[in-house]
Amino acid sequence: MDTHKVGSDTTVLADSLDVAGIGHLPANAYVVTATEPVVVDTGLSLPDRDFVEALGEVVDPADVRWIWLTHPDRDHTGGIFDLLDAAPHARVVTTFLGCGIMSTERPLPMDRVYFLNPGESLDVGDRALHAFRPPLFDNPSTVGFYDDRTRICFSSDCFGGPMPSAEIAESGHASDLKPEDLRAAQLLWATIDSPWVHLVDAEKYRATIAPLREMNPEIVLCTHLPPAVRMTDRMLETIASAPDSDPFVGPDQAALEQLLASFEPGGLTPA
Repeated sequence: MDTHKVGSDTTVLADSLDVAGIGHLPANAYVVTATEPVVVDTGLSLPDRDFVEALGEVVDPADVRWIWLTHPDRDHTGGIFDLLDAAPHARVVTTFLGCGIMSTERPLPMDRVYFLNPGESLDVGDRALHAFRPPLFDNPSTVGFYDDRTRICFSSDCFGGPMPSAEIAESGHASDLKPEDLRAAQLLWATIDSPWVHLVDAEKYRATIAPLREMNPEIVLCTHLPPAVRMTDRMLETIASAPDSDPFVGPDQAALEQLLASFEPGGLTPA
């Protein structure tokens, strides 16, 4: 995990997963050091990750006042209950549906929950965070936000893309890739994470991109992409073309058996 700042008061807690055949998928959480500090998502749900310890390099967990859960998938909720213990004054920003999804595994304490819907805003002392639903999402409770003080957009899964190496995924910037390579990575992720984009009316889908264009953030911070600085127009054009891209088809059972055989004694050596 790598920790680094983006702008004056936003920090990336960067992690990644090596996805066979796909690449290194970033898995970021963020800290906004507002008057009332905000943690955005809480990392991967893997036993060797200590999210609270990593967070402690940026802010005293006891000072955290808000935990913005962009949606309750396991790559966003890894440290949430440990953080609730370490941050006794923090509340979890989510939706009615997000809270309900969490309850199927381990319920959130309801007195620590704050419901916020797209179109509403959260006052964190020195700025307002404006909630919106990103154009691309894999969970119906997804809510990102725009920080009107820093002009940073937190887009959850939208704009994600696998990177060619763990170093770029965790320590790099989206601009480290050639434009055509970044476009290909983002379209691949769009078809993996939001396969519904091939089924909906393309023009109605593209209309959902307009609010982001009007927002015109200087920086986009996505869970599954390194920081993207002054690249918004280009990335909006990329996701606008998602309905026209080829659908993702994953490996089948024969491919799985071939992979497993490569790990057996005398089998192929994995690349």
